Amino acid sequence: MGGVVSSGEDNDELIDNLKKVDYLRTPSVEKAFRSVDRGHYYLEEYQENAYCDMAWKQGNLHISAACIYAEVAERLMIQPGQSFLNIGSGTGYLSTVIGNLLGPFGVNHGIELHLDVVEYAKSKLKEYLIMYCNDEDIIDFCNPIFVHGNCFRINPSARRYDRIYVGAACPEESYDFFKQLLNINGYLIMPFNDKLIRVRRLDENNWECEEMLDVAFLPLIPASANDNDLPHIQMPACKPHSLRSLCRRTIRKALGKNILNKIKELDLPPTLKNYLCYNRNTRKDRIRTISGGSDLDRNESNGNDQLVK
Repeated sequence: MGGVVSSGEDNDELIDNLKKVDYLRTPSVEKAFRSVDRGHYYLEEYQENAYCDMAWKQGNLHISAACIYAEVAERLMIQPGQSFLNIGSGTGYLSTVIGNLLGPFGVNHGIELHLDVVEYAKSKLKEYLIMYCNDEDIIDFCNPIFVHGNCFRINPSARRYDRIYVGAACPEESYDFFKQLLNINGYLIMPFNDKLIRVRRLDENNWECEEMLDVAFLPLIPASANDNDLPHIQMPACKPHSLRSLCRRTIRKALGKNILNKIKELDLPPTLKNYLCYNRNTRKDRIRTISGGSDLDRNESNGNDQLVK
């Protein structure tokens, strides 16, 4: 799957092209994809292919076609404050996009089999936060937390998620395993029998399933005999936000809005004013504004203050 939209010169053009063919339909999802540069997650020598609608794989690194991620994000129908599990989280690109939809009070977990890819994803997340989140910023973002391990070693009775994406083909014998990780009224999207399917959990014992797209994914790697001797993987615990962090967030938002209002009153060129308001780096002097604006806030994931220095 891929190649359904024209290539772009940069991330904005790729998003424009996805909109034209109706893969991006929701303003919040569009804004989330614009806020995360797909090219940032490619190795430097492969940057020229970053804005093509095609999958990319180099060693253990893998990114699916842009149209796949767009359709997944739209059909997951993510709401702020929900919990998300990315199985086969890879470079962390999709998890970072989803982090912009979950908001500061969501849960954003990824599990990845290859340790080198987990470290790559963590480094790219750190770079993303440094690039887009300066000390003055206020970001409504849910930091992804990447866990190393085989997804089949997750304990399905330990916790559930509102939204789940599986980034590799699910074998028939594992279909029920992934359904058990889902909260009631939650959505699971995964490749199954050469189709991208969406499963909704209706209650404890009933699910409904619909087909989305024809796809070709590499299969998930099953747990080995050695893995089965290890204890279950415990996904990170979710802790409530501290009163201090909630107060700090409210104060920063209030200060940020006042600063933005003062900047808007200045007699400055529109491009400079836009840059000051959103404090975003631009490519080739192209600045896009998305309806609804963007409040930026430092993420304090699960009550823990996480500041990138």
